[in-house]
Amino acid sequence: MASAAAAGAAPGPAAPRGRKSVTGTRKTVAALFLLPALVLLGALVVYPIGYSVVRSFSGDSGGGFVGFDNYETLFTDDGIRTALKNNVIWVVFAPTVATALGLVFAVLTERVRWGTAFKLVVFMPMAISMLAAGIIFRLVYDQDPDKGVANAVWVGVHDTFAQSSAFPKAHPGRKSPLVPDGGGFVTKEAVRAGQPVALPLVGVAPDRLPDGVRKAVAAKPEPGKVTGTTWQDFTRGKGVGRLGAPDPSEVGYAGMRIEAVKDGKVVATAEASGDGTFTLPAAADGARLRLPADNFREPYNGVSWLGPALVTPAVIGAYVWMWAGFAMVLIAAGLAGVPRELLEAARVDGASEWQVFRKVTVPLLAPVLAVVVVTLMINVLKVFDLVFIIAPGSSQDDANVLALELYRKGFSEGRPGVASAISVFLLLLVIPVMLFNIRRLRREVRR
Repeated sequence: MASAAAAGAAPGPAAPRGRKSVTGTRKTVAALFLLPALVLLGALVVYPIGYSVVRSFSGDSGGGFVGFDNYETLFTDDGIRTALKNNVIWVVFAPTVATALGLVFAVLTERVRWGTAFKLVVFMPMAISMLAAGIIFRLVYDQDPDKGVANAVWVGVHDTFAQSSAFPKAHPGRKSPLVPDGGGFVTKEAVRAGQPVALPLVGVAPDRLPDGVRKAVAAKPEPGKVTGTTWQDFTRGKGVGRLGAPDPSEVGYAGMRIEAVKDGKVVATAEASGDGTFTLPAAADGARLRLPADNFREPYNGVSWLGPALVTPAVIGAYVWMWAGFAMVLIAAGLAGVPRELLEAARVDGASEWQVFRKVTVPLLAPVLAVVVVTLMINVLKVFDLVFIIAPGSSQDDANVLALELYRKGFSEGRPGVASAISVFLLLLVIPVMLFNIRRLRREVRR
């Protein structure tokens, strides 16, 4: 009976040959397809990390266990400490500024018709390599205003409000009645009304003379007034020209300011005309004539963007120029998913645009902002190209970061043990940020 029942029973399901994944692919087949990628990851990621860890406990020659000596160097070497300090500045400011600009751009471009074109222009630097961006900004920050865009703009703004002198190199020549006086020059003797005064100077290159100059002429005496001439007392050619008197080929110092000083007080002022002549009122009688230091102030040459004080902010500015577009695009994508009814409800309740932005838009975008900030933090911890290219050799020590110091220790100074310790230290700095990002993403998936 049991055998008959067994014979009449329906056959059971066949045993599975192999477990399948949710996509229907057998796991063994999936593993075979993943094997090449795993081999590459092992060769290009896992092995270098493991080798760096081992090498960080070895001496510079590669042999012998030195314990934690290389890691101790991280906190005693001045170059590495400067790099660590600069990395902290980078992590704090670069992601924050780039994300803030990206947020502002993303919100404002929603309100204009040409927002897409603006986003394209802002995002375009992402298509440029770090090397190319470094070369671009090395030129932008050039000290010479004729080459560097930053200083050209800065000098232009400065000269709009404080015009530079046209006579920065002028000084008295031989047989001059002038003597130095606090950056300017003053006559040795007091002047008298009705007696023309000669104030010869030299030292201004012909192409540096101000506009409006004309041939210098000797001033004519005027009753009750002090007259004089200030000019370029120099004629090309050996033995040509007369010292202390205007010659036909010599030009006046147009715009030179002259002060009459009595008992330390300025009693009259005048400005030289195109031919260098000037006239002072009767109050100047018995005074000494002074050419104030403002006439000889050196021209403003802009800001030393790549000097020790500003090199790190300057390089961070180049980084923000590149990555603000990245932040803007991600935030704009998040902004597209924000429920518009919430924004309209806030406006109906009487909230201003600033309140809507601060209390509604930003909180709703918090997950996206966190992604952008964390991504940029990981990115700036390994920044190398911009610092290496933009910072000149004279201030590269002041702009140093850990990735650059790793390169210098490993290749320039021949200390691979310390370089390996720096690489491991960088990995340890990145891991907590990566774990935070992974946990946050998992939380988002659960929602």
